[in-house]
Order: sequence, then C-alpha cells, then structure tokens
Amino acid sequence: MSDDPEADRLAAEAVRAANWKRWGTYLPERQWGTVREDYSADGDAWRSFPFEQAHLRAYRWGEDGLLGWCDRQCRLCFAVALWNGRDPILKERLYGLTGHQGNHGEDCKELYYFLDATPTHSWAKALYKYPQGPFPYDELVRANGARGRDVPELELLDTGALDEDRYFDALVEYGKAGPEETLIRITVTNRGPDPAELHVLPTLWFRNVWSWGRDGEAYRDRPFLWADGADVRARSATLGTYRLRVLGAGPADWLFTDNVTNAAALWGAENERPYTRDGIARAVIAGATDATDPAREGTRAACWRRRTLQPGEAWVLHARLAPLDAPPDRDADEIDALLAQREAEADRFWATRLPGSDDEQRRVARQACAGLLWSKQFYHFVPLEWLQGDPGQPVPPAARWSGRNVDWAHHLYNRDVVSVPDTWEYPWYAAWDLAFHAVAYARFDDVFAKQQLELFLREWYLHPNGQLPAYEWNLSDVNPPVHAWASWRVFKMSGPKGQRDRRFLEHAFQKLLMNFTWWVNRKDERGRNLFTGGFLGLDNIGLFDRSGPLPVGHRLDQADGTAWMAFYCTTMLGMAIDLAQIDRAYADLASKFFEHFVAITQAANGAGGLWDERDGFYYDALRLDDGSSVPLRIRSVVGLVPLFAVLVLEDQDLERMPSFQRRMRWFLENRPELAHDIAFLEGAAGHERRLLAIPARDKLVRVLRYVLDEDEFLSPYGVRSLSKVHDAAPFSLTVGGRTYAVRYVPGDSDSGLFGGNSNWRGPVWVPMNLLLIEALERYHYFYGDELRVECPTGSGTWCTLAEVAVALSERVARLFLPDTTGARPCHGAEARYRDDPHFRDLVLFYEYFHGDDGRGLGASHQTGWTALVTECLRRT
Repeated sequence: MSDDPEADRLAAEAVRAANWKRWGTYLPERQWGTVREDYSADGDAWRSFPFEQAHLRAYRWGEDGLLGWCDRQCRLCFAVALWNGRDPILKERLYGLTGHQGNHGEDCKELYYFLDATPTHSWAKALYKYPQGPFPYDELVRANGARGRDVPELELLDTGALDEDRYFDALVEYGKAGPEETLIRITVTNRGPDPAELHVLPTLWFRNVWSWGRDGEAYRDRPFLWADGADVRARSATLGTYRLRVLGAGPADWLFTDNVTNAAALWGAENERPYTRDGIARAVIAGATDATDPAREGTRAACWRRRTLQPGEAWVLHARLAPLDAPPDRDADEIDALLAQREAEADRFWATRLPGSDDEQRRVARQACAGLLWSKQFYHFVPLEWLQGDPGQPVPPAARWSGRNVDWAHHLYNRDVVSVPDTWEYPWYAAWDLAFHAVAYARFDDVFAKQQLELFLREWYLHPNGQLPAYEWNLSDVNPPVHAWASWRVFKMSGPKGQRDRRFLEHAFQKLLMNFTWWVNRKDERGRNLFTGGFLGLDNIGLFDRSGPLPVGHRLDQADGTAWMAFYCTTMLGMAIDLAQIDRAYADLASKFFEHFVAITQAANGAGGLWDERDGFYYDALRLDDGSSVPLRIRSVVGLVPLFAVLVLEDQDLERMPSFQRRMRWFLENRPELAHDIAFLEGAAGHERRLLAIPARDKLVRVLRYVLDEDEFLSPYGVRSLSKVHDAAPFSLTVGGRTYAVRYVPGDSDSGLFGGNSNWRGPVWVPMNLLLIEALERYHYFYGDELRVECPTGSGTWCTLAEVAVALSERVARLFLPDTTGARPCHGAEARYRDDPHFRDLVLFYEYFHGDDGRGLGASHQTGWTALVTECLRRT
C-alpha cells in the first residue's frame, strides 16, 4: 500500500485485481416520468408515469431512491425512507414538478446535497433536509401552475416548510471495508426548536426483473429476501447472497413485501399477492397489519425505527451490507472507525488533485467532484424491447412504431453505469454533456473518463450510420460534436507526453471517423461546407425552433453548426498528428482534416458565408427561396463558437510527416482561393508554430471586443449566452407574415421554444465559457504577448489573451465563492446560504446562471458539466 490508499484502489480496479467499483452511488434519484418507463400512445412520459404512482408501480427499466446505493447492474438496492408522521406518503424519493406543472417545469423541489465521494465509492456522503410539517406537494403544484414565465418559481424554501428550522437533517454516509462490504451510517438531527418524531426506514430491495415475461439472464433471476433473526438475507443467482444488518434492530422491526405493482389500487385489478410495492408504506402510515408478509420474506424489506428527537439532538443508525461469507459483524465503534479512516483517505486523495489557492476554493471543487461522482447512475434502456412491449404486460400501442426512437431499435442496448447530467431532472445520458463530464473526470479517474467516451463509440451505442445517441427523449437529436475534443483532451491528461494511452486514442479516432462522416453526409446537404444541425444543444437560441421545419421552406446555415464542424476538423487533425508521430499512415488522414478545415473556414468567412463585415461578428444566415440570404443579426454564443476552432501546429511535429507537408504545400499553392481566409501562415519569420483558426487575427480582435464588453457578453460571472445589447434592442424578423423576435433574458426562459426548460438567451453556461477560455489560451500560445486586447472593452486595460483567459476563469469561479458578505452568487438572495451555519457550506451547481446577478437556474445538481468550474479554479 502507498500513502494514498484510494489511488491504490483505483489502480487495482483498473487492472481488474479487485472489483472496487462493483458497488456505488449508482441508484438514480428519479425513474418515474422517464421515456423508458412510458408505454403511452402519445409519448407523454410525465403523465404516463407520474410521481403519484411511483410508490405503487414497479419500474421496468431501473429504480430510484433517496441518496441510495446499489451494485453496478442495479440488482440489489439500498436507500433510506423517512416519515415525519404528517405526510400522506413515505419520503422514499425526491419530488419535483413535471413539465406540465410549473412555469419552469421538470424541476426538483427538494433540498439535498452531494457532499463528498471518492472515485471507487469507498467513501460517499450526502445530506437531505426533510420538513417536520407536511411536505407542501399541493402548494408547489398550485402556486407554480398559477405563475407565468415572467415570475420566479416557488421553491421549497419559499413555502415556509423549513421556517424556524423545523426540519431534520438526514446525513447518509457509505464506506467500504472491502470491495463487497459496505458500511452505512445514517445521522438524523432535529434542527427545530421543539421535540419532533421521525421514522427512519433503511430499505433493501431487488429491482424487479421477473414480472415482464422475458427470457435471458437479466430476466430469469428471481431474487429473494428473507429474515435471518434480526438480519435480512438477499439472494440473487447473478449477484450471490448478501446480508443486511441494522445495528440495534430486532426481528420485529423488519417489514417485508414484494417489489411488484399494486394493480388493485391503480386499476382495480387483482393482485397476485396482497404484499405489493406500497405495503411497507401502508403498514407504517395507515397501520395496515395485512400489508406486509407475516412470513417475513419477499423482494423488498425495511427496518422500521422511530424516535422523538429533542431540539438539536442527533440520532445515529449504523448498518452493514456484506456477502454472507464476509468476516464477522462489526459493532458501531468499528463502523465509525472505518468510516473515519475512509474519510481521512479521501482527504489524502483530494489533497493532491483539487484546484484552488485557498480552503474555500478547494471546498467548492471537492463538492463539484462529489456531485460528479454521485451522478454516475445505472442506466438501462433497450429500445427494441421497449417498442415491442413485454410478454407479461399489455401490448404497447401500435403508434409507437412510428414515433420516438424507432431508428435506434435494432442496435442500441444500454445497460451500464453512465455519467448523467443531473440525477433528478436529467437522469439519462446526453451525448455532449457526457463529453464535458469526461474531461472533469480525467483529473482524478482517467480510466473511467476513457471508458465513458469509448462506451458511446461502441457498436451497441453508436448508430451503424455513425450518429451518436443524443438522449432518450429523442436519440436522433443532434448534439454538438464535442466527443472528439473530449477524447483528445482526456488522452493528453492521461500521462506525460510519450507515456499516454495511445490505444485509447487510436480506438476513439477510428470510431470518430464514422461520426465525422455522418456529419458531413447528413448536415451539409448541399455540399457547400456550411452546416446545419438543428438546435445543437442550444434550445431557444434562435428565432425559431432550429430543429423543426423553418418558415415557408427556407433553409438555415448555422454559424455554430459550421464552426462545430471546423472545431471537429482541428481536433481530428490534432489527433491524427499525434498518432502519425509513430504510425505515418495517419498522415493521410491529417491531410484530409486539414483540407476539410480550410474548405469550411473559407465557406464561413467568404462571400455568402457567415461573417458579417459590417458588425464584425458571425451570424446564422437564413437562405431564401430565391437564393438570397438574410443574416440573423443576433449576437449570441452561436457567433462565438467559431472562436473555438483553433489549432496550433508545431513545426517539429510536421517535420516527422513529410507526406502531410507536401500535400499541405500543394493545397496552399494550388487552391489559394480556399487558403485566403485562414490564419495558417500568420506569424513572424522563423515562427516555430503555425495557426489554424476560423477567424484570422483581425476578425478575432473584432469579435473579442463584443465578448469583453460588459454591455454585451461580459457578465460579472463569465460570458453570457446572448449579448445584453438585445435587452434594449431585441432582434426581430418577419417571415411569411409572422414576426419572430429574440431579446435578452438573463434568467429563466420566457418562451416555450424547444420545451422552454432551458434558456440560452442571456444566462452564463459554464461549459461554453471553458471552451472559450481554452481557445484563448491556444491563441495566446501562438500570438504570445504581442497580441493584446482591451479587457473589459473600454476600460483602458490591455491584456494578453492568456490574461483574458484567467480573468474569465475568475469570473466563472466567482459564481460559487462567497463574497465579502458571505453570500455565494449561485444561491441568489436566499439568506440561509449566507447566514445559517447548517446551509453556509452547502454549494449547488446549477445548469446555468443568471446573466446579471449569477443566481443559479435550471437543474440544481447539474454537476455533470457545471463541475467544469474546477477547470476554471485551476486557472485562478
């Protein structure tokens, strides 16, 4: 063992010497309301499986629980249920509004925090805040349903449910004594001023794989739970036999039922056995003595403990989940000692891996990494089986075969632990989110980062035509092609030059060739090197839904779609050059991507392209039926993506590629019309580097004037997604008799475009800021200190591009760091996060942030890509 045991565990896991990642925080926070649980005719997933049915219906494709734990195939699950004696249901899962119920919709209305974790899940800690009064389910629905998009959402703290600190803190900690033995500590504290009763139910259950009537290993396993004195045994043919002990609990504390649907309660049908999924809840809340199995067996069991806690009193429960043949039981002192050891080892692990120059920065970074690790979820979805329906269930409507995801039915097979954007609002993968996650992961677990990127390039994920699956709501939607960038970044982070994982890079590059070809064939239909792509992850950024039919048959050339493809080219070119240093066969592919890049750049910059010389900015262009075009003069992040497409080539690398150099020289000499607008030959005589970039120097400087203008893009907290100039001057256009408009909206979306759930018309988005910061660093690497720009514009302060990159990083990091009053901008005006010691150190990593005040918006736990703030902290 080294002095870093967690690093030792990671190393053992990487070579399969020990299965340290078999168990972890892989249990999703939400399974109801997902596409894969929707068997309706109209595809309305939220209404097909609402929250109100989640305690009654068995899930087909997964499970969910409160701060839970499971094996990597989600066969055996553990989570904590709570009851305050006043709610109509057990608190077994997190609650939130659906897309139909609020001004924002699809929004979790709970208070929970991922506090710490290690990559092998040898240590994990999370906190949930549970009101002592009735949970305000109805009030949240009623009040938010009555609010328009111009009014902020009603949140749990706004309801008064936690006023006077009348709530319980439930802290859940997991620590592994070994790869198969999990020690659990649950600490609940009464924060209120009066005594309050709380029921705590540590719950163990098997995911239902047996009710669907299908053959195969995944469905034949009929698992079983039964009482063994004061313990519960859990047997599964594929997992083996485990034992759960809750210390201090006696045989009478255990309640058993089955993880099966209560068909009688839902549909008036007959249940096979009276012991259904909600049996434990009925026994606890309604006192139903016939709701649980007196034989003390089934597939779901809970240890029912209750206590009245005095103000400030903490109640600690210990538990142990381990294989039947594990060493003898541990007492509470042993569990506490082991958990303290694992936390100390986590301290040691993160000490050398976290960015930041002070304790507060490192605290933010550690919670960001914790959220990222807690967002590794078991994800199971087989579209063919979903479309066909199951032999043991009613046949799905025939309309499904002409609806969602049919094109993915014959190859896509998801049954993996996947990094998801947010465990409640987005408990499914999104292709471009995952690429950003991988870059954040690579800082402390590059093996997992590479596995995630490779997974999506496998033949059971990647479409035979080369398309990456987007997300379950529409697998055929198009996300920005950042998978190559992430693969190359992760490769370069995997070790010092000459010792990096070349096998990974080769595998990724070869599969990405298929995806690149798909883009060229599908998104440049007229062969003009001006690309479309649809919404490209930017939801409401344009005048109209860019993924839908455009008004009266017009076409749209997208500045971002075109620039993403140029960015793809520079990334693939860089990868090919790296690979060609050892295998010269890759030099021909380097030539291919160089020529592609030059053609795309010329199309973007040339006559009839996307550069607007009048404004000095890149815009989408609406192509009219008569062949003319109208620039859509919306200054948005769409016009900043061209800055990302920049690559510095080292002469010493090119010298090892004579065939590439010959082809490059021929191309530049014989196709000068294409080479005119690229920055390739810029630089002083004797320069040892060459630059490929969409904007040449003069264009770059002109765009940066907008970027660094505080009345345009530059927010106190990073770069906005839409220029503030559109606050006073919205852009509008009349097409086909209808007027469309875009104005600056710094907070939540005021439009229902593309679902209306996210907003790209003003807020700050961390991943786009990082891509811009990285691009500025590459420009500085080439231009050096001789290129300076005014930052902020009009300030009289002139900075190198490296200094600008640091300044932007500091602004983004400022979102999460306390100001002089102790307030973190991401928490808005909520005083508890500034003043209350039980809230002050809890940090939420939202989906996006208000463009003026930095307040967090959207999904509150999107520590997938928002965890990239750690990359900004490294630069401060």
